[in-house]
Amino acid sequence: MMTGEYDVRLVILSILVAVFASYTALDLAGRLVSAYERKAYGWLVGGALAMGTGIWSMHFVAMLAFSLPIRLGYDITITFFSWLMAVIASGLALFVIGQNTLSWGRLLAAGLMMGIAICGMHYTGMAAMRMQPGIDYDPLLFGASALIAFVASMAAMWICFTLRNVHSFSGSLQKLGAALVMGLAIAGMHYTGMAAAHFSAEALCLAASDLDSTWLAVLIAVATFALLGITLVVSVLDQRLESRTSQLVHSLSEANAKLLHRSLHDPLTNLPNRMLLEDRIKQSIYVATREHSKFALVYMDLDGFKAVNDNLGHQVGDALLKEVSQLVADNIRSSDTIARVGGDEFVLLINDLKNEQAVISVCSKVLSVIQHIRGIGPHRFGISASMGIAICPDDGVEPSRLLAHADTAMYHVKSSGKNGYQFFQEQMNTDFSEEFQIQTELREAISTDVLELYYQPKLSTDEQQLVGAEALLRWNHSSKGQISPSRFIPIAEKFGLIFDLDQWVLEHACKSIRHWLNRGLQVPPISINLSALRLRQKDLVEQVEHCLQHYQLDPAYLVFEITETAEMQDILQAIEVLARLNLMGIHIALDDFGTGYSSLTHLKLLPMQQLKIDRSFISDLTSKPGQAEIVESIINLAHALQLKVVAEGVETEEQLAHLQKVRCDEVQGFLLSKPLPEERFVQLLRQYSAG
Repeated sequence: MMTGEYDVRLVILSILVAVFASYTALDLAGRLVSAYERKAYGWLVGGALAMGTGIWSMHFVAMLAFSLPIRLGYDITITFFSWLMAVIASGLALFVIGQNTLSWGRLLAAGLMMGIAICGMHYTGMAAMRMQPGIDYDPLLFGASALIAFVASMAAMWICFTLRNVHSFSGSLQKLGAALVMGLAIAGMHYTGMAAAHFSAEALCLAASDLDSTWLAVLIAVATFALLGITLVVSVLDQRLESRTSQLVHSLSEANAKLLHRSLHDPLTNLPNRMLLEDRIKQSIYVATREHSKFALVYMDLDGFKAVNDNLGHQVGDALLKEVSQLVADNIRSSDTIARVGGDEFVLLINDLKNEQAVISVCSKVLSVIQHIRGIGPHRFGISASMGIAICPDDGVEPSRLLAHADTAMYHVKSSGKNGYQFFQEQMNTDFSEEFQIQTELREAISTDVLELYYQPKLSTDEQQLVGAEALLRWNHSSKGQISPSRFIPIAEKFGLIFDLDQWVLEHACKSIRHWLNRGLQVPPISINLSALRLRQKDLVEQVEHCLQHYQLDPAYLVFEITETAEMQDILQAIEVLARLNLMGIHIALDDFGTGYSSLTHLKLLPMQQLKIDRSFISDLTSKPGQAEIVESIINLAHALQLKVVAEGVETEEQLAHLQKVRCDEVQGFLLSKPLPEERFVQLLRQYSAG
C-alpha cells in the first residue's frame, strides 16, 4: 500500500480557503434576509456559486497538497461534477438559512442533504484521480467523514441562521470566530475522508499530469480568494447601498406622512383643519344614515379675541388659541372632533348623539372652561365664546349645509349678546338671507353714493347758540324706505363693511365742510362717530390726514365721537390712536357716557375734550329719584377733568332748565332740533353766519 504525504503549506492554505468561504457564507446569509425578494434570488444564485467554489477550492487545494510516490492528476469532467455538487450544497444551505424560521426538522433534513452533497463532492473529486486499481476506503473513517459532513453542515447552517442579522463590529468578530469553526469542520471532514483512502502499491493515476501541483494549488486558491473577496466587497457595498436606500425610503415615508399630516391639520394648534373636518363629517353622515343615529356640529367663535390679538400682539393671540384648543380637546370624547376652521373659529363634531341634552352638556362644559381663562402669562383678560348648533339629519345631510346652519346659529348668538349657544332654526335662514341682501345693497349704496348725512345741531345750554353738529348717517332705500342705522350698521360690522361706511362718512363730511366754507358760511365743529372696529384700524390716522389734506381743512373742524365700549375694548391702542388724532388738532368726545365700563383712570388717560351724557340719563332727569344727582355728579367730574359736557336726548323744557342749572355746557335733542338734511342744515348755517 502506498503512503501519501501532505505539503503543510498547502494544507494551511486549504484551511484558510475554508475559513474565508465560511465567512463569506455568513455574510451572504445576511444579504439574503435583508435583500428584496427579486434581488434575493440573485444573491442566492451568486452566493451559491461563490460559496460552492470556495468549498470546492478548499477540497481541491487540499487534494493538491496530497502527494504519492507516483504522478497524480485529475479528470476535468469528473472534477467539474465535484464542483457542481459543492455549488448545489451551498445553494441548498443558503436557501434554508434565508427563510424566516428554521425548525429542527428542516435543519436535520437540510443538514442530511447538504452532508450527502459535500460527501459526494469530496469522493467524486477523489474519483477524478482515476486510480487503477481503485481506491479502497476504511469503512469506519468513511462513516466518520460522512458524519462530520452531516454535523458540520447542520452546525454551519445553524450558525449562519443565528448570525445572519448581526452587522455590528462585535457581530463581525462573532462571524469571524464562527467562520474559523466552520472552516475547520469542513477541513476536518476532508482530511478524515482522505485518511479513509487506501492506495494499492501497484496503483496508477490514469489522470496523471505534469503540472506542478503546488503552483496549481496556489493559483486556484488565489482565484478563489479573489472570487470570494469580490463577492464580499459587492455584498458589503450592496448592503450599504441598501441601507442608504432604506434610510432614504424611511425618510421619504416620514416626509410624506408629515406632509399629509400638515395638509390635514392646522399648523398652530395641530387640530384637524377644514379639509379633515369635512371628511370626518362625511363619515359621520354615512354612519348616521346607516344606523339611523344623529350627530351635532357646533360652530364656535371666540368673543373678544380680536381685541386681545390687536392689543397684546399675535404671540399672545396664538398662545390663547392653543390654550383654548387644548382645553376644548380635553373636555370632549376621543370619538368626537374639534377642528380649527379660521382665525378664532372652531367646529366641534359630536358623534352618536342620544338627545339634545347631550350636546347642551358639551357646550356648557366648553363655555365654562373658556370663561375660566384669566389671561396668558402676565397679561390678564377674560374671554368667552358664541356657539351655534346644527343636528344631522334634522338640519341637513350635507357637510356644507350643516356647517352653514351651525354658522348661522352662531351669528345669532353673537347678535344676541354673545357668550352662549343656540340651536339652528329655519327662521334663522330667513333672517340671514335678509341680512345678506341688506349687506349686498348697502355695499352698492356706498359705491353709488345714495347714502345721506343728516346733521343734528348742538347748542350752548345758556344762550342756545349753534356750537356744533353731529353727522348722522341715513339710508333711504328705493323700495324699503328709510332703513334705521340700528339695523344696517350691525350688518355692516358683521359683513366687514363698517370700514367703508366710516370712510364714506368722513369723506362726505369733509367734502360738505369744504363746500360750506367755499360759500362763505361759518361752520362749527362737526362730530363724526368712530366705530369700535375703525378705532382699531392701523392706518386710521393716515386716512384722516389724507382726507383733511385733500379738502384743505383745518383739523379743528372735526370732532371724533367714540363709545365707551369701543375704547374700553382696546384701551392701550385707543390711547395711542386718539393721542395722534388729538395732536393733529382734532377734538375727541366720549359718547354714551354711563352705559359702558368707564373708570376714572381711563377718563384721565384718554385724550378727550368732551363727554356726552347718554340720553337714558336725560330722559329720567326730572322723573326718576336720584337721577338729577347722578347727572350733576357726572358734570362736576367732567369739569374737574377739564372736559366740556354735552347732554344728548333733550326733549322737554324741564330737562333743559335743569341742565342749565347744573352748568351743562352743550345740549342736543329734539327739543332744540331734529337731525336735519344737508339743505336745511345749510339754512341754519346761514342764520348762524348772519347773526
